[in-house]
Amino acid sequence: MFSDDVIQDMNRLAHFLAFDQTSGKGPEGEPSLMILLGNAILPTAEAAFQALAQGRISRLLIAGGIGHSTDLLYQAVQTHLRYRHIHTSGRSEAEVLNDIGVQCCAAPQKQILLETASTNCGDNALQARRVLDLAGDRSTHITLVQDPLMQLRTDASFRHVWRDRPEVTFVNWPVLVPQLERDGDGLRFAGEGHHSLWSLPRFVSLLLGEIPRLRNAPGGYGPRGAGFIAEVDIPAEIEEIYARLKPVLEADYGDRSF
Repeated sequence: MFSDDVIQDMNRLAHFLAFDQTSGKGPEGEPSLMILLGNAILPTAEAAFQALAQGRISRLLIAGGIGHSTDLLYQAVQTHLRYRHIHTSGRSEAEVLNDIGVQCCAAPQKQILLETASTNCGDNALQARRVLDLAGDRSTHITLVQDPLMQLRTDASFRHVWRDRPEVTFVNWPVLVPQLERDGDGLRFAGEGHHSLWSLPRFVSLLLGEIPRLRNAPGGYGPRGAGFIAEVDIPAEIEEIYARLKPVLEADYGDRSF
């Protein structure tokens, strides 16, 4: 069992990665474009479809082909009481999520674009721009919705791909900010309906994996590293939290990928 200090550090790191720029409210003002990135945290897709059905956004692009985490989406859909009738095997993340939106969430198909070729977070941004260019969509205000633990890297990926269009602004809405709390002898995610989002090993894997990727240094994805993403400011406090967490979490879960 993790100590209270470790749980607090995990929650602070999760809050940093979620990068919510909407105070949890989602898109406001004049309806504009939203991009939903394929992921297995179904409340993110549900919130995007609700925003479209309510007219809070004018168009939704769902981006996601088949990648190393697609099976997690398949599993989430196959075990969901409302969505388990949706066919998953061999289908892109965008197609699976589109079926959920249209069949179960009253999302209007005519206002949805699909990007089905991308295989990872950086490719999401490249392929999303390709689809928008082909559709003649020159939106300058775009809301991004992603697995909350990948939200900050998604923002950096899109800023990198759109770096030649400084008039474009991205607003990040992770829908929820995951926070762990004690549940008897175990842990759960706080909030009604948020108790089955990630497995704890998957949650730990993302916490341990994102900070090294975000770094703007050799070994990271930033401009002074691999050059996959725009520069991300990682405060010293976050690096200190990560340094404390890494040996503790690896002692329980090892250097594994989930």
